[in-house]
Amino acid sequence: MLTNTMHLKGFVIRATDGELGTVDEFYFDDETWAIRYLTVDTGGWLGGRRVLISPISIINTDWQAKRLDVALTKTQVEHSPDINTHEPVSRQHETAYLGYYGYPNYWGGPYLWGPAFYPAGLAVPATAYTEALADRVRRESADSHLRSAEAVTGYYIEASDGEIGHLDGFIVDDEAWAIRYIEVATRNWWPGKRVLVSPAWIERVSWADSKVYVGLSREAIQEGPEYADSTPITREYENRLYFHYGRPPYWLHETEHKSAYSLSDA
Repeated sequence: MLTNTMHLKGFVIRATDGELGTVDEFYFDDETWAIRYLTVDTGGWLGGRRVLISPISIINTDWQAKRLDVALTKTQVEHSPDINTHEPVSRQHETAYLGYYGYPNYWGGPYLWGPAFYPAGLAVPATAYTEALADRVRRESADSHLRSAEAVTGYYIEASDGEIGHLDGFIVDDEAWAIRYIEVATRNWWPGKRVLVSPAWIERVSWADSKVYVGLSREAIQEGPEYADSTPITREYENRLYFHYGRPPYWLHETEHKSAYSLSDA
């Protein structure tokens, strides 16, 4: 299901033995535009400490109850590596986090989640694999590519022929936990319209200038299908969107990856 991340904010996170807190923020990978972690406000339970929850641990989304169920215990979360969510999350922090839960890394394979296409495919503990990976990461000291969705909201959107508006939200797929679209508020240029742009059409992001550069003209964006937050995003709407821009839809590319993934498991 596709939904705006603002609708997920405030969702209750329920462990196998009780509630952990509520969703507060999202960290996405600026290379693949996948949501790698949810920041959870634990309230008074852990003295106001915020913890990271990986989509790998999510086993169910209850939209009516506004709740995410995770395959974790409260004790596991309580003793998880302490990560300051007010500072950048480094690759070393991620390695410690993934190693603690026994998850393989997501940056070492051909799919959106490394060796798996969906985060649920990484939920099987792989301690020996993770320990070997941790040693490799310590040697390589690679940088993380995590960005706060909240911090990026408000960035200016620069079309191929000038400014068009600003980034006002993220549309995420709650199965792959991939950001499928960014929401562009174009009221800076003409009143009232909101449109969606795929991350695949983003040419670059200037973090220093707080700008997102897209390979689309202002006219193309202006004439694109309007997005209304109150209306569910259907496949019919997505087809119209991709047809308008003359770009191949993401699910065609992913179908190829899924087929390859299935064959590798055979």
